[in-house]
Amino acid sequence: MKDSIGRKTRFVECREARGMGVGGSLAQRATISDSGRDVVAIAMGPGKRHITKPVCEITYGLREEGIDTSVIVITAGSGVPLDAVDVSTSSLFGLEPIEVARIQQFKVMLIHLGNVRNHIIYKARLILRNVDLPAVICCQAPVDFEDFARIGCKTRLVMPKDEDIKTKGTIMEIVTGVVRGTTISQVKLDEIVAKVKRTLP
Repeated sequence: MKDSIGRKTRFVECREARGMGVGGSLAQRATISDSGRDVVAIAMGPGKRHITKPVCEITYGLREEGIDTSVIVITAGSGVPLDAVDVSTSSLFGLEPIEVARIQQFKVMLIHLGNVRNHIIYKARLILRNVDLPAVICCQAPVDFEDFARIGCKTRLVMPKDEDIKTKGTIMEIVTGVVRGTTISQVKLDEIVAKVKRTLP
């Protein structure tokens, strides 16, 4: 009988192409690091407003808890969807068909978002409109289930009227206060792990 001491080895199939631009060899837009089919962490991509650090730390934390977690970096992760209230940014957020197909292979999606309330809720709605999976929202700004339900997102606690539902997927949990570009606290990491575990079938 063999006992393992310390870390567990995991193989991660990473990158569709070589990372270029901001972040050097870090994950860039249109890349996926594949590590099992439990959870897919959806990242908006590196840049001034979308920092990779908390995404990586959260992913490592989930894997340490035995949750197979892959990461997909959205090609058009900056900006907001075309149907958002605030379309003042120069770029538009969107999903490509191949990204929808990749995300749909998993059991749960963990969506990493930022610190602008309107950007968070409308980006989440676009993803949930195209992907039929339970979701955990992870962001910096304080948002709640009512914020999402108000624009037609199905959520665990608050459900829009049938005629107002605009999503296939459902928001099961929300974690706020995850600050971009800084080391995530152990308290927040524990909260994310607990909520992801609760959401997994």
